Amino acid sequence: MKYPNLEKLVDIIAVLRSENGCEWDREQTHKSLRPNMLEEAYEAVDAIDDDNIPNLREELGDVLLQVVLHAQIAKDNNEFDIEDVAKELSDKLIHRHPHVFGNQKVHSTQEILDNWDKLKKEEKTYRKSILDGISKSQSALMSAQKISKKVVKVGFEWDSVESLKECIKSEYKEFNEAVKSGNQEKMEDEMGDIFFATVNLARWYKIDAEQALLRANKKFTKRFKKMEELKTKPFEEYTYDEFNELWKCAKIAVDNEEGK
Repeated sequence: MKYPNLEKLVDIIAVLRSENGCEWDREQTHKSLRPNMLEEAYEAVDAIDDDNIPNLREELGDVLLQVVLHAQIAKDNNEFDIEDVAKELSDKLIHRHPHVFGNQKVHSTQEILDNWDKLKKEEKTYRKSILDGISKSQSALMSAQKISKKVVKVGFEWDSVESLKECIKSEYKEFNEAVKSGNQEKMEDEMGDIFFATVNLARWYKIDAEQALLRANKKFTKRFKKMEELKTKPFEEYTYDEFNELWKCAKIAVDNEEGK
């Protein structure tokens, strides 16, 4: 037995789902566990971002729990089991790595990625559009990145970064016109266009838009918490100018703490 703890985990989940197991586990379905799958994945990502290896080990265990639990639910429904999941993944990895498990020669990472996309397309012949297969559950920002990268691969791209920047300026003008009209739906549409064009600007410079926004959120959170530490009266009593000055002080304090 090469991985006894993995097999033990599968057996534990089977017991929990059995007639004499846990009532909560027996009640779960693929849909009821959907929020858990997302939450555990995000917590694992948080551990990666924090470079917290002990926590990452724990969080990956929680992600694995979701995988094994879903597989057991499927087995109980006579659909598939964890062995089927592992076999399908193994077959896929072997097929998409002919330069490792076959005789194909590659000369760059980009060539490996291009081959991966080609083989993936061959496997999924049921997809009619290059945009088919993009997750509907991921964040809108991540979806925008994925959509942009896919259409660029077939040549649908701005002719220069300057034309892209002009496009963003144009979207701001259209948003301002929508604001003047007072049409909330139109404002939302135009704001969406600003976001989408900005995601493309990030892509152009090889910046991960999701990570960039996460960093901005993290930075803002640190600075605002520092403002809470530095304030000398309730926030409700601050004027705009006082808030602005407090923000500058918080920014300097955080930068000094981080050695910037």
